[in-house]
Amino acid sequence: MSDLPAGAGNAAAEPETPWLRLHRDGLKATALYMAGVMVGAGTPAALAIASGTSWPIALAWVVPGAALVIGAVVAFEAVRLRTTRYRVTGSRVEMHTGLLFKRRRSLARERIRSVDLAANPLERAFGLTKVKVGTGETGSGSGSTTEQTLTLDSVHRTEADRLRQELLRRSAAASDLDTEGRLATWEPGWLKYAPLSFLTPMLAGVAVGAVFQVADWFGRGGLPVEVTADMVGAYGAWTVLGGGLAALLVLGAIASLVLQGEAWWNHRLDREPGGTLRVRRGLMIARSLSLEEERIRGIEIVEPLGVRTAGAGRLDVVAIGLKTDQEGSDLSTLVPAAPLDKTIAAAEAVVGPLATGLTAHPKTALHRRLRWAAVTVLVVAGLATAAHLLWSMPALLSAAVVLAAVATSAFAVWTAFDAYASLGHTAGPRYLVARRGSTRRATVHLDRAGIIGWRLQQSVFQRRMGLMTLDATTAAGKGHYAVIDADEHEILDFADAAVPDLLRPFLVRDSAE
Repeated sequence: MSDLPAGAGNAAAEPETPWLRLHRDGLKATALYMAGVMVGAGTPAALAIASGTSWPIALAWVVPGAALVIGAVVAFEAVRLRTTRYRVTGSRVEMHTGLLFKRRRSLARERIRSVDLAANPLERAFGLTKVKVGTGETGSGSGSTTEQTLTLDSVHRTEADRLRQELLRRSAAASDLDTEGRLATWEPGWLKYAPLSFLTPMLAGVAVGAVFQVADWFGRGGLPVEVTADMVGAYGAWTVLGGGLAALLVLGAIASLVLQGEAWWNHRLDREPGGTLRVRRGLMIARSLSLEEERIRGIEIVEPLGVRTAGAGRLDVVAIGLKTDQEGSDLSTLVPAAPLDKTIAAAEAVVGPLATGLTAHPKTALHRRLRWAAVTVLVVAGLATAAHLLWSMPALLSAAVVLAAVATSAFAVWTAFDAYASLGHTAGPRYLVARRGSTRRATVHLDRAGIIGWRLQQSVFQRRMGLMTLDATTAAGKGHYAVIDADEHEILDFADAAVPDLLRPFLVRDSAE
């Protein structure tokens, strides 16, 4: 995308295409949203002020400040809606915005690869949608990913769907060659996998922090500690620790069910005419992502530890232009945590039959993991012992330290065996397959035609064990996918066979071969 000096010529060449405005109801949605934000932010501020003075004085400070902020944001939004124009010509998508500083942006239509629609509850109430148009390109140097997208905020739902269909439209001849239909449909029963994710303990921790924060608002920041100490005196440290952990996990499980249900309710994965995949989901916030299949360079079946124990996994796509900072970002997820057979069926519907029968890695890879586990056990045991020798800890804290040390040590040893069992790789007719991980087992099926380079890594410890890590680099997804701790001789032949002639000029073979 460019800041449109080149677009001026297009404007002159196609004057018949009218400029369109964003929908004016976006102003109402913004005003209501800011009112909610101010209520949420102003309530604790008013409580804090009132605790030192009185409620009339607290409201006299908070209400005018909130009104000023709401008015400023609404005024800014009114200017944005008033000055933003967009249009779709035969060759480009163009947007002009700005009052004092005019900004013109455009995308060439032949470069557009995705159209992402999203609407929060307020926007849905007013029939509005945010449209994000992407080229699937990422900037380099001083550029960034944002330069390759164009976002239209506050477009009517009908207009947004029209834009999506028009921008991803392909020729009738191409459409006739493509199949279409439903590839996966979310089932309410899949919610049972939500509490098994790592989100559950994280949300439990958030709940603890929230209790302390609310107590602090009322000037009783030490109250949770006092209540806990009283319970320890009455019931004992181990009883309170066990009951507290159970209560927090139940609370975290409920919260994860709510979040998973909101994010993936009514999920559908469809193949549309013209070779486009469309993912639709969301209960409160409706989301829709349309993705050209030409951009897909593979899939990744992700099995987090808790979900894997229940025989489930999720399906992520490896596609050009969907690089994310976090692994497993829901932007790249085609199917959420679901029974593994359904996940595999959806994967095969997207990329075809999946290769099986992975090559196992040498036993030295297991030895390497066991050594790291032994180091972990020694470090944890040393820290727990030092903590008891250097400090006189309350009974509850001492019990928590001992429990954490034992659990961490046992988990480290178990993970060493499980991580080794997860290792494997193979090369199918079209895809390179690599599996790794324990807490997050991931099996990537990467299009061999999309591999643009190899990166070989061998640490001092790997060299002594005859191991090597092979990274396949690609323009899609995370940019590289690794086969870790493989036999150093076998993996070179594997890379040479997977993508012929890419690595061969750098290989030195014995004369006998």
